[in-house]
Amino acid sequence: VQLVESGGGLVQPGGSLKLSCAASGRFFSASIMAWFRQGPGNEREFVAGITLSGDKVRYADSVKGRFSILRDNGVRTTYLQMNDLKPEDAAVYYCAAGAPLVDYMHRAVYYSDWGQGTQVTVSP
Repeated sequence: VQLVESGGGLVQPGGSLKLSCAASGRFFSASIMAWFRQGPGNEREFVAGITLSGDKVRYADSVKGRFSILRDNGVRTTYLQMNDLKPEDAAVYYCAAGAPLVDYMHRAVYYSDWGQGTQVTVSP
């Protein structure tokens, strides 16, 4: 699966952004999709994940209630709606495709395909 993220940019604290991840390749429909992020000097961390049908989603505690993940299999795109952004949300956001068990959706090691990342900057 090839993944291309878009939608990053500069936003003020409290603002919103919507990231998109466009997928191509024959295995998209078999994949769990997730978003990870990596800030300066930090390890890559799980943000959100969604199953093929969208019936199960998982969020990092730090983004619960502010971020939403959804996918449109018809257009092979996964989205991350980010609201009430905080300076600590600033990072490069990566889209990932894989087939982990739902309980391991947060583990980067289970994802085989990654996008190039899109920068999100949160600053006054």
